[in-house]
Formats: sequence, structure tokens, C-alpha cells
Amino acid sequence: MHRAPQLTLPRGSKYLQCTWEKAYQDHRKKVRDAQPLVDTRAPLSLSHLHLNLKKLKLEEERLSVIDRENCLLLEKLSCIMRSRGQTDNRNDYAHRSRN
Repeated sequence: MHRAPQLTLPRGSKYLQCTWEKAYQDHRKKVRDAQPLVDTRAPLSLSHLHLNLKKLKLEEERLSVIDRENCLLLEKLSCIMRSRGQTDNRNDYAHRSRN
């Protein structure tokens, strides 16, 4: 039958053995209570770096331009609907010579 290796204990006297066991128990307690030295938490996030105000402002301006153009198109469409969609194909300009 295979036996686990035994720790070598100083057997010279009970005082040496007691001192060794106390030191070993202190060591085991320190190992058990050890805290990590490396900080593995995520870094602090700064809100002003994540919130891109310039991009938000440009997006708002772009949307306001789109809204303005939509209103103009809607006004033109309503004018066409009121006039029953008739087209004006008359050319009212005077012919000028290129000479």
C-alpha cells in the first residue's frame, strides 16, 4: 500500500516541535488570508469621454434639416393636391438670338 509522504518534523525535543508547528500554522494562516496584489477591477469610466456631445449636436442639426425639408415637401404636395395636380407646360419666355 502506498503512503503519502510525511513532513519532516524536528523530533529532537517537544519545544522544537511545538515551535515548528506554531510557525507552520502561522504560515498557513497567512497563506489562507492572503489578498491579491494585482487590481483586476475594471477601470473607472469617465462619463464625459463616453458622451460625445459634438456628435449629438451634429445629429440634432441633421434631423432639423430633414424636418425642414419634409415640411417644404409636404407644403408642395398640399399645393399640388389643392390645384388638382395640373401641370403648366407653357413657355412664357421670349426667344433671343445668340448672335
